[in-house]
Amino acid sequence: MSKAPIKVLLVEDDMEECNKYKAICDKRGDIKLVAVTNSAAKAVEYLKYYKPDAVILDLELNNGEGSGFEFIENMAKQSVAKRPNIVVTTNVCSDSVYDFCHKNKIDFIFYKKQLNYSQEKILNTLLLLSGYENEKTVEYGVDERVEEDKIMDKINKELELIGISSHLQGKKYLCDAIYFVIKNDKEDSKISIIQHLVGKYKKSNSTISRAMQNAILHAWRISSLEDLTTYYTARINYETGVPTPTELIYYYADKIKKEL
Repeated sequence: MSKAPIKVLLVEDDMEECNKYKAICDKRGDIKLVAVTNSAAKAVEYLKYYKPDAVILDLELNNGEGSGFEFIENMAKQSVAKRPNIVVTTNVCSDSVYDFCHKNKIDFIFYKKQLNYSQEKILNTLLLLSGYENEKTVEYGVDERVEEDKIMDKINKELELIGISSHLQGKKYLCDAIYFVIKNDKEDSKISIIQHLVGKYKKSNSTISRAMQNAILHAWRISSLEDLTTYYTARINYETGVPTPTELIYYYADKIKKEL
């Protein structure tokens, strides 16, 4: 006997996002989208009526009614037999947002601008958190998936703080390079990092190196000196005034490993 699909409530105000979720769910038998709304108040009603196993919650709801914050607060007042797993999606990467979510025991947070963001990844994460295992969802264990996403979220957040934003081509290379160093305890030379990126992205060594350096130069040009000295505390070569990609990669790899 096959396992029943998990029931998911989607609270999202972006129609393109909603359509992507619907398209994925329509093709799968392990997850059922029971309701979609862009209203925090209506979402609470659906929570009581449908009793979903999980909720995908957009925090902002700029084009809807209320906010994800309101839904979380109102949900806490409801008497439910079993609290659903909740995955939050947000465009805002800040300590206050993360503190609010952790305080309210949100199961997972996806930053919409992170490099590995996708609707299918969110749905698979919900399935794993719900204990639903099949050939589509078990690529590796929950702990490994959660750890990877936490590390990538942290890397993205750190780079955003110094002005390396997602519109810069070099950011994805820097993120992957930092993650690569974090996951490899041994000392890796610069060329081994570059080889990893060249193999993954099928771009030339010079293209990747130039994109990373340009992203760093852009950040040091537009960011305030106060932000740079606050969030990047490594010593910088006084002749260049900016870190090299290798210096920045190892600085953040070491910093994040200590915080894990």
